[in-house]
Amino acid sequence: LRALTDGGYAAYLVGGCVRNALLGAPVGDIDIATSATPDQTTACAHSAGLRPIPTGADHGTITVMAQGRAHEVTTFRADVDTDGRHAVVRFSTCIDEDAQRRDFTMNALYADADGRVIDPLGGWADVLARRVRFIGSPHQRLAEDHLRSLRYFRFCAWYGDPDHGFEPDALDAIARNLDGLDGLSRERVGAELTKL
Repeated sequence: LRALTDGGYAAYLVGGCVRNALLGAPVGDIDIATSATPDQTTACAHSAGLRPIPTGADHGTITVMAQGRAHEVTTFRADVDTDGRHAVVRFSTCIDEDAQRRDFTMNALYADADGRVIDPLGGWADVLARRVRFIGSPHQRLAEDHLRSLRYFRFCAWYGDPDHGFEPDALDAIARNLDGLDGLSRERVGAELTKL
């Protein structure tokens, strides 16, 4: 984070590491969202003596090795086009645009280096209520990425309140988008089911 902010860019922890920290659950992957482009991220990493790896530069992601640990650093993005498996993105400097393209409100939480939480979509309240809620229209989120059907059930199992149950609009959208699962790779489906 310091390498990016010292370069003049916005940089935030994002997604699961923020959600889990708020829940007091173990934190696994450290993902960072930034206003820096992949080239700018790479330059900042080099300047800080860190090792950048262009793992997904076309989609905005540079893996930065720091203290022997991989950190995925991704430029703020907005979807231009999606087909249920892949997305064409444009880079953005707007955290709100980046939040809107994520799957669940509890994954659209950001935190700065001082631990201040930025919550553009009300995800914090959903984390505290243990409510798994799609961002915007569940139909649209599923049309963008069919794997989100399986992710919804995993997130409900891991983070949801069993007394609350499933969101009816989410179940309806999943039922209407089941055919999309056939187009996913076995590896993606297998990884998601293993996590579930």
